[in-house]
Amino acid sequence: MTNSARIDPTSGRAANSGFVRARTVSRWLLAIAYFLVGIEHIRSPHGFVSIVPGWVPFPQQTVFVTGLCELAGSVALLTRRLRWWAGVMLAAYAVCVYPANINHAINNIPVGGASLGWWYHGPRLAAQPLIVWWALFAGEVTLWPFRRRRGNAAA
Repeated sequence: MTNSARIDPTSGRAANSGFVRARTVSRWLLAIAYFLVGIEHIRSPHGFVSIVPGWVPFPQQTVFVTGLCELAGSVALLTRRLRWWAGVMLAAYAVCVYPANINHAINNIPVGGASLGWWYHGPRLAAQPLIVWWALFAGEVTLWPFRRRRGNAAA
């Protein structure tokens, strides 16, 4: 059985070892980040609860469940058999929590007594599509934008 992270799906040939290493490091960094944030969602939910939009039912339970999702996703991302699903689900998760980030920014909701301002919110909101892509890339769902075009020998 071959490891799909080491095979270029467009050519069937071995992938560049630097690319494989970068993708592996990317996967571990994302898994660690989601694991740490998942622990924070469960251990210290109050800051997260405060940014949940009012239309979301059961905000405390929602924050707890999102923490569990982050923990499960981080572990699954490091599991070969579950990696693809983890990438898809963590990407969907990042889309689903985006309204909380927007609510946090638009209403300048203080967390831990501190308002963060647009120096934080602007880049954070702009980074969300990157986080979605990162989950898909780390989960081996996509190679974009690194995928070679068929017939193109250049990397």
